[in-house]
Amino acid sequence: MNTALTTTIFTTLIMGTLITLISSHWLLMWVGLEMSMLAIIPILMNKNNPRSIEAATKYFLMQATASMIMLMSIILTMMFSGQWSIMYSTNQMISLILTTSLIMKLGLAPFHFWVTEVTQGTPLIPGMILLTWQKIAPLSILIQIYPTINQPLIITSAILSTLLGGWGGLNQTQLRKILAYSSISHMGWMLIIMFYNPSISLFNLLIYIMLTITMFSILSINNNLATLSLSHVWSTSPPVIIIILMNLLSLGGLPPMTGFSPKWIIIQELMKNDNIMTPLIMAILALLNLYFYMRLTYSTTLTLFPSSNNTKTKWYFDINKKMMMTPSLITLSTLSLPMTPIFMILN
Repeated sequence: MNTALTTTIFTTLIMGTLITLISSHWLLMWVGLEMSMLAIIPILMNKNNPRSIEAATKYFLMQATASMIMLMSIILTMMFSGQWSIMYSTNQMISLILTTSLIMKLGLAPFHFWVTEVTQGTPLIPGMILLTWQKIAPLSILIQIYPTINQPLIITSAILSTLLGGWGGLNQTQLRKILAYSSISHMGWMLIIMFYNPSISLFNLLIYIMLTITMFSILSINNNLATLSLSHVWSTSPPVIIIILMNLLSLGGLPPMTGFSPKWIIIQELMKNDNIMTPLIMAILALLNLYFYMRLTYSTTLTLFPSSNNTKTKWYFDINKKMMMTPSLITLSTLSLPMTPIFMILN
């Protein structure tokens, strides 16, 4: 794509999300979501191969279906309330339809199957945009209407997302699929706390975006797409081994890494509200994610060959990709845990 077309597409993508964030009108929110959806399709098809076209088609069909369901709930809201502005509705049917459409857009269980397929069929950077930026607008709508959304549906979806996000990634060797399942699991943590403290959901989203962008940036520098390629990282860029190790442990939520902070706050908030079983189940299910993170760590750091035979190493090429923000992102995504009390005070 040329510069003018690329600028137009990314401007539309950003403006669509911003329109959804700042609007208090249901129709404008829907328009913002549609702008964002239509702008990301050419980004997903940037490589112009059958696999990326298939992924973009799956994404379009799923998002268009969710948009039509959401538009139906918006029209029903207007019929019952007589206005287009966001207001707390007590109609359970409208709440169920709207919540279902937003769950489909976010790729949460049981509508999570498209997330892994679309992410696997796209290059690393479009996949990163899909798993980070595209989550902001639907989640912001959920946070704005959280008192009226269908609570049993959200709790069931959150627990299922944490379960399936961990279970699905156990037998995967493709890094993009593993990060897609990681996204599904993290979204479950964001939804489970929404009824008690929506600001914690925003904090979790911020940490998740930071960790995911860091991981995709590291993989993009070395063009790592599969678990097997991680075992050769030591021969091309040895410092990346430690960086991947720290970032994976942070994604798994192990102290003293940054990723432990949102899980700590969420479990504490749930227990403050006399909810003991839910954080217990979520913490146990998080071990599934930690397992495949540790497997990636093993492939990266513990599979060094015993000899320096040239046939076992890759040729070293100078890395031409420039990731200006990578050092800052690595620092924030691994060493920000001491700032957690400040975030808790702000919440």
